Amino acid sequence: MNAEQHQKVTASHLKRPAYLYIRQSTLRQVLQNTESTLRQYALRERAVALGWPLERVVVIDTDQGQTGATSEREGFQKLVAAVGLAEVGIVLGLEVSRLARNNADWQRLLEICALTDTLILDEDGLYNPSLFNDRLLLGLKGTLSEAELHVLRARLRGGIMNKAARGEFRIRLPVGFVYTPDHRVVLDPDRQVQEALRVFFTTFRRVGSAQGTVRNFCEQGLLMPHRLHNGAHKGELVWVPLGQNLAVETLRNPRYAGAYAYGRHQSVRIRNGRRWPSPVAREQWHALILDAHPGYISWEECYG
Repeated sequence: MNAEQHQKVTASHLKRPAYLYIRQSTLRQVLQNTESTLRQYALRERAVALGWPLERVVVIDTDQGQTGATSEREGFQKLVAAVGLAEVGIVLGLEVSRLARNNADWQRLLEICALTDTLILDEDGLYNPSLFNDRLLLGLKGTLSEAELHVLRARLRGGIMNKAARGEFRIRLPVGFVYTPDHRVVLDPDRQVQEALRVFFTTFRRVGSAQGTVRNFCEQGLLMPHRLHNGAHKGELVWVPLGQNLAVETLRNPRYAGAYAYGRHQSVRIRNGRRWPSPVAREQWHALILDAHPGYISWEECYG
């Protein structure tokens, strides 16, 4: 730590705690990239070298496994709130991207730090956002970090789209299908599951509507197989009464007609800022490969 950087630290800064923000973008990184986590925790020593007692270094590590591009990080919101109340002398982070790859969040934090005279320290140095040169450099770092995330996403998306166009991108299968060890899609070997789905589609052929199929299942007391996708019993097979939503979802899924499809939904932002899948017209699907694997009904019967 050079003398110039030491001069940026005043008694006013030292009266307030130092806040160390720690984050890894994914749970996989948390588990496997332990060296990065250790480096982030080691920044406490930098704070001590600048004059903060170790017990005055507050560690925020509740956002582990969350990307910096999301604004739903409780730890980051706690940090911003504390800075806004002038309760923080210095914010420590290994690099700008650990704090925010969303440039709007980053610029907001810089503005609040400048107003409350809060310092920022990363692996490269110590900055005072109220100084023009430091603010300019930090702003540039935030912009570059957001650009890096955009490039990484574009590369990942491009790879996914190429594999999907060939029908090779693996997506979650609906109940009634499984992947073989060599990545082929086959009917679920559970004969009870196969029989229930065949009864469902036979009934649909006969009555000609989802509503009629649901009514027939209810009258006969028949159940449908359903695979749990969340919770402690994720992946388990359960049997449930056939409702309208499940019937329509089953009839609209091209997998049951033996087709591989990708791009059936697009993510749209709703009022509260969250994203929600919205259906896409069939002619706009990114990939549609008929007869990609065995099915329970023909394409013509379901979509013709």
